[in-house]
Amino acid sequence: MSGSVEVRQFLLRYEGADGGAAPFAGGLPAQRSGAADTQRVSDDQVRRARLAVANGALGVEDCVQLLEMLGLNLDEDGQAPVQR
Repeated sequence: MSGSVEVRQFLLRYEGADGGAAPFAGGLPAQRSGAADTQRVSDDQVRRARLAVANGALGVEDCVQLLEMLGLNLDEDGQAPVQR
């Protein structure tokens, strides 16, 4: 079921829009080297990670669990834990 319509529809509802979903292109984020110069995970990186999770998920429940485990779900403030 990889990349199923059901999972894509869930992800679109979860994000509220497709965010101009383009095909996955780009590199990996740089490793954080220290507290002084920590780079935050960008909104685009989170969006691409969510799409990658949705593409590999076996279904909606699987997608939800993976997003939560990876800190890609949204909290009450609308921010992903991975971006804190």
